Amino acid sequence: MAGWILDCATGVYLVTGGSRGLGFAAARALVADGARVLLSAPHEATASSAAARLAPDAAADVAAWIVADNADPATPGRLIAAARDRFGRLDGALISVGGSPPGTVAATTDEAWRPRSRAFSSAPSGWPGLSPQIWAAPATAARWGGSLTGAGGSIVFVLASSVRVPLAELAISNGLFPGLAGVVKTLAGELGPAGIRINGLLPVRIATDRVRELDALRGDPDEVRARLSEHIPLRRYGEPDEFGRAAAFVLSPAASYITGAMIPVDGGAISSI
Repeated sequence: MAGWILDCATGVYLVTGGSRGLGFAAARALVADGARVLLSAPHEATASSAAARLAPDAAADVAAWIVADNADPATPGRLIAAARDRFGRLDGALISVGGSPPGTVAATTDEAWRPRSRAFSSAPSGWPGLSPQIWAAPATAARWGGSLTGAGGSIVFVLASSVRVPLAELAISNGLFPGLAGVVKTLAGELGPAGIRINGLLPVRIATDRVRELDALRGDPDEVRARLSEHIPLRRYGEPDEFGRAAAFVLSPAASYITGAMIPVDGGAISSI
């Protein structure tokens, strides 16, 4: 990944869900470009291990970690304070939105649709259909003005392809992510005058451990991967590092005129325009 010059060299980026999968891949791309990162994860062991893997010789200088629960309303403030305490500034945040359980509309219970269900674990505002990460963006942006970095910044949401195309037997995802994309688009308009960019990434079939686990629910994971790859124009799954480089670019000043965009990282799999 070295050589991807993204203007991140002096930047500090917060990565939620940064201990594994797509979040860790993005953190690795940022560090490779010279940035410093603060990883958040729900468990100390995984968070500290991920930070050490990013910079085994000087993890404290390049990668810090914090245990955080995204459903806790105090989390955004804690994360921002931690970044500024450790690194003196904050330039961007990658906010990972977790997946939703499978099921058709008819098979999804009333409880699963409610704001406090495990599927949504919604914000304190109780807005149905939006995950707790929805409050993280405005909370982060509202505090940016007082940060040591000055005006500007970049927030990227990791969303899903259901923003563009409803997915079979993923009713909650089909309700959740288009609504979240709409709010991200609205935030881009509201926060643009302050120089804060808001974008969404739409990954499809990136070869993380989580995707392999999901494939295993359908049968032999290697056979499932081969079969599903036939429906992707590039005829393969994406690699985590490919997603990581895309995320690092959108977060970085190299993407300084991109905001309000929903950007597929999908090998061409999303069929809508």
